[in-house]
Amino acid sequence: MIRIPLESEERNPYINHMVNYQDYNLTATFHALADPTRRAILARLAEGEAQVGTLAEPFAMSLPAISKHLKVLEGAALIRRTIDGRVHRCRLAPEPLDAANGWIEQHCRLWQQQFDRLARYLEETSGPATDENKQ
Repeated sequence: MIRIPLESEERNPYINHMVNYQDYNLTATFHALADPTRRAILARLAEGEAQVGTLAEPFAMSLPAISKHLKVLEGAALIRRTIDGRVHRCRLAPEPLDAANGWIEQHCRLWQQQFDRLARYLEETSGPATDENKQ
């Protein structure tokens, strides 16, 4: 695999690659959550461990198609699979969801601060409110 350095890496060789790794994990998590089938599988696994066949039952798709969804979830570290002979069991691994939730909360706070600033600005610049202005 050929790796092409980013423009910023060429200028600054001291990039924190851990940030890039964390961004990749977050991207993988959101990619996995983008599909309704995978979200339904995670919802089922939130109830407890399940065999792959049991996870596949509610869906009108082949077992190989379900397996592809499970591989995406595994790649995002959202599930863990154990194999005992021919029986594959999956369980939820919630840690990446915690990271995604943290990212969402951080951005919610940022946007709330922006909306609060906008509201203060509008209050300061609009003058006193009258009944006509409220309608």
